[in-house]
Amino acid sequence: MTIFHNYQAKQNAIKFIKEHFSSLLAQNLNLIEVCAPLLVKCGDGTQDNLNGIEKPVTVAIKEIPGDTFEVVHSLAKWKRSILGEHRFAINSGIYTHMLALRPDEEKLDALHSVCVDQWDWEMVIAPKERNLDMLKAVVQKVYQCIKITHDEAAKRFTIPQFLPSTITFIHAEDLVSAFPDKTPKEREQAICQKHLAVFLLGIGGKLPDGKPHDGRAPDYDDWTTPTSEKHCGLNGDILVWHPKLQCVCELSSMGIRVNQETLLKQIKIRNCEERLDCEWHQKLLRGELPQTIGGGIGRSRLTMLLLQQEHIAYVQESVWARSE
Repeated sequence: MTIFHNYQAKQNAIKFIKEHFSSLLAQNLNLIEVCAPLLVKCGDGTQDNLNGIEKPVTVAIKEIPGDTFEVVHSLAKWKRSILGEHRFAINSGIYTHMLALRPDEEKLDALHSVCVDQWDWEMVIAPKERNLDMLKAVVQKVYQCIKITHDEAAKRFTIPQFLPSTITFIHAEDLVSAFPDKTPKEREQAICQKHLAVFLLGIGGKLPDGKPHDGRAPDYDDWTTPTSEKHCGLNGDILVWHPKLQCVCELSSMGIRVNQETLLKQIKIRNCEERLDCEWHQKLLRGELPQTIGGGIGRSRLTMLLLQQEHIAYVQESVWARSE
């Protein structure tokens, strides 16, 4: 683990990573910073349902009887509403410092915390830009923000450089073909160990083995649009190799968002047609929301990676005892 001389030195390093990356992200994607909600109203469709099994933390507000609110899981749909409501131009958007609680996290370990803090961002695109070339171009811009911040941090804090100059793209379906006897996480481990930085495409739809690589909600990322004769999906994850932990570190989940057609298709696949009655989904079906691309980038996770810390608790006040 990279050792800092004292608490203040480490906090200054954490501050540098977060400020430097934020600035680069805003410049490269033409984003402005906005404030984010901690709570969303139950039942209006704004909440990110993740895999559909995670239970949000619910809150009753004394001054608003009859309504219940939930601590956000992410801001995937809220951001799109803001872009539409305030008529953002094509190729412009927003980012925010999101805080969320996910008490149903399957495991708490070096990379997972109940408290989720991330840069949640969203950018308006033209309908004709809903394609794989657009997705890859934006992924490369995000990765360059990570790489430039990594290189600067390595110089400032005398940390060995480990990230490659470019990110490798591979589809989840090709990963099954390459490693047919491995589990999804084992496939990630194998491909990430080889290339060090990977964007894994097409997460959410069924693969040749009949299962998705990982879960995705049906109403924000597009994981069904065909991109070639055998591939589908305009979304994915940025995965990098953590040299100290010798494991995969997922930094970002992102993608081009659903349009009316893919919303209806994916909702049907997941058998959750009742969501179409929600206010947010009705707005999308009426054409009141812009076409967008967006995602989340883990703030604590990126910081621990670039500062070569071996546990998220070293950069975030977590729910378990710190072991420094």
